[in-house]
Amino acid sequence: MLLPPRYFRKLVESCPDIIIAVDKAGTITFYNDGARQNLGFTQEEMLGKSVLQIYPSREEAQKVMAVMRDGGGGNKGKVCNFETTFKTKKGERIPVAISASVIYDERGSEIGSIGFAKDIREIRRKDQLATLCEIAIGLSHEINNSLEVLVNELNLLQKYVGRVATDEDYIVESERLDSVEQQLRKIQEITRRTVEMAEGGEYGTKEYLDGRMMADLAVKGMAKAEASGKEKGSCSLEGLRLVVVDDDLGVCHSLRDFLRGEKCEVEIAPSGKGAMELLEKKEFDLILSDVVMPDMDGYELYSAVKKKIPNLPVILMTAFYYDKDHVIKRSRLEGLQGVIFKKPVDPARLKKIILQECGRNLAELKGSVSI
Repeated sequence: MLLPPRYFRKLVESCPDIIIAVDKAGTITFYNDGARQNLGFTQEEMLGKSVLQIYPSREEAQKVMAVMRDGGGGNKGKVCNFETTFKTKKGERIPVAISASVIYDERGSEIGSIGFAKDIREIRRKDQLATLCEIAIGLSHEINNSLEVLVNELNLLQKYVGRVATDEDYIVESERLDSVEQQLRKIQEITRRTVEMAEGGEYGTKEYLDGRMMADLAVKGMAKAEASGKEKGSCSLEGLRLVVVDDDLGVCHSLRDFLRGEKCEVEIAPSGKGAMELLEKKEFDLILSDVVMPDMDGYELYSAVKKKIPNLPVILMTAFYYDKDHVIKRSRLEGLQGVIFKKPVDPARLKKIILQECGRNLAELKGSVSI
């Protein structure tokens, strides 16, 4: 059953998008409530007026009409989602997407046109946010890999200063190193917060300079994080045979140096396949592997190791706080619980987890490790 014309008119009048019709001279003959809400002009102000009033320039209006007449793809006289700019009553310029048609009489002559226009500011904002989310996650990955090296090197430097510095120098230098450690943890928390906001799509803002706004990256829970960073492992890793797997050689070398400083025997592999080749040649007590690698990700390496050596512990680490390939989830479902953590690695926590996975001092390390 066909609806009466008044239903269609009511629908068009109440549509939240901008709907405007003009005659062949460009005079506005229809102006709906959505246009009033978006542009600020009332019907009384616009009916019978030139459509040029809603464009920032005559050239912009002519461009839209030229595209509409040309059409394209066999749609002469029509345009779909063509992006242009409208001007509000307050003079503000807003981006819109127009879908419109030229109206012809029975002889094929133009008698006017009608168009639907949508304010696309919110759509553009969401597109920009999506792009910024990808940038934030990528930056977090790169920053966390560098932080991994810095944290491990700082730990080695702290031990070195403790061995060689005089009592007087140690007081000064340890304060400096503590300050560096505190700032590293702050950067780590900021990268975590950045990705958290990217995943959630929501964030707070605060005023910066000259009235400009910036994302509020206020770091919460730093006291707790710093307290956690002060934990000291009291058990020895001496004699453990470990494989460090990461496609970032800086991370491999840094972790190798730290673990050798704990008197471990350490081999490094720049890929999952390289790690499997090492397992063919030697026996190891544990594998410490990155999650995101080009040839074999952490989950694939974990699965391969479980098939070959079921009792060999595997610890996964990642610089990503966003697990788009569900590597962490899949690994946990396969039984890898409680040993996956984020880079930069806290040396004391890493030591504790290695000891737990290798079965050392179980009484002291009773209970699960909070990751």
